Parts: sequence; C-alpha cells; structure tokens
Amino acid sequence: MLSIGELSKATSLTVKAIRLYHEAGLLLPSRVDPSTGYRYYDRAAVERARVIVALRGLDFSVAECADILGACEDEADLLAVFERQRAVIEGKLAKYRGVLATLERIIRREREANMSEKKASEVVEKALEPVLVAGIRVRGRYGETGALLGRVARAAGRHVCGAPLNLYYDGEHREDDADFEACFPVRKAFSAAGIEVHELPGGPCLALVHVGAYDELGRSYAALFEEVRRRGLVPRLPTREVYLKGPGMVFRGNPKKYLTEIQIPVEGA
Repeated sequence: MLSIGELSKATSLTVKAIRLYHEAGLLLPSRVDPSTGYRYYDRAAVERARVIVALRGLDFSVAECADILGACEDEADLLAVFERQRAVIEGKLAKYRGVLATLERIIRREREANMSEKKASEVVEKALEPVLVAGIRVRGRYGETGALLGRVARAAGRHVCGAPLNLYYDGEHREDDADFEACFPVRKAFSAAGIEVHELPGGPCLALVHVGAYDELGRSYAALFEEVRRRGLVPRLPTREVYLKGPGMVFRGNPKKYLTEIQIPVEGA
C-alpha cells in the first residue's frame, strides 16, 4: 500500500491533485485510516493515475475523465472519444489563431502608437509606399467612421495588417455629404459584399501626429497646410487620417491621448 505522498512520487501528481481526483470520484484510496484520516492506495491506483494524467494531457476535463474511465477499458474503446476530442481541439485552434491575430494587431498598433507619440506635433516629410486597402466609400457624416471601420474589420478579418484610416476626397469640410472612405490595410485582395479592395498609391507627403480628440484635428490640419504652402508644394487628394491610437476593443480610452497621423500627399508647385 502507498501513502498519498508515495503515490504522488510514483505518479508525478501533486498531493493536491490526488485529493481533487478523490473528491471527484476518480482516484479513490483502497483504505482510509479511521484514526488519522490518512489515505492509502494499492498498485491499481498507480495505473489509474497514469491514465488520468494521460487524459488530462489530452485536454479532457475532470468530468470527461470520469466518464471515460467509467465506460472504457482499453485504448480500442477510446477511438471514437479521441476522434471527437480531435475535432474539439481543431475548433479551439481555429478560434485561438483568430484571437492571436487580433492580439498581434493590438500589440503592434500600441507599439507603433508609442513610437509615434514621441514625434507628435512635428511636421515631417514622408515617402508613402503603395498599400493595398479594403474600404467602404460613402457620402455621409464623419461620425459614421466607427461603424464603417467595424464593417471593414469584420469582412477583412485576418487579412488586416495595419492601423485603420480614412481617405478624404473633398478639399473642404462638409457636414452631411462628405465623400470619404473608411479603410484598413490588408495583406492581399479578397471579395466581400460592399467592400472595395484597391491599391492606394505611394508618393511624397507631409505628415503630423495629432495628440487629442478628433474634434480638435483642425489645428493640426492648419499647421500642416501652412507648412505645405511655406514649402511651395501643392496638396493632393485624398488626404489621409491614420488612427494610430483611439477607442480600443476593450476600453474607450482617454480622447486627450488619441493619436491620429494626418497625411497630406503633395507634389511640387
């Protein structure tokens, strides 16, 4: 007979785990000393514990282990059980691949935002690379942007590879009939109802990272347009707003800390 400590050493199970399996009816002692409450186990318990460890390693729950041990005697009986478990694990893998991709996008976006914050309010000249984007172009109100980006993100899914952005095709502010496109950069073209995938051309631009709420973007636009004129350049449409940091998936965040990179494509005068 083995004490609970000896069974622990023989099976690599902790004493806490052995007690848990006892309470669940999975691993019962052969004898319990009535005066001390000490548990003692026979050699069959060692083999049963080995089976429990193997099943738990295959991601079966304690309740599932109890059902299996009650219904199966050898591995031939487990074929159907293992096939079902394989399907369950494949489903979990598909789910977690999506979760992992989302986490990677959030982490990458936050790191890029932290780097951009150090350059905030500084007008810089950039050479934009051509980028493939998926977007929805509308005539409407700027306040529709969040809902439109949500639609694009759901359609693009794992193809998304950068921060969301708006393209503005008007050369002026408009209230109810603004011509703009809510976009996400994507790795490759795909087909989805209502979504247009196209290449956004590269070229020179002047850019500035605005820190603050969206309704305060005007002052940063003014600074950028002043610099465009000072350098003798001509702005080209569409202008772009890249949302480096804004309302997150979990928290709305502080609008005073939102980061938006305004990009004005330019050409020589």
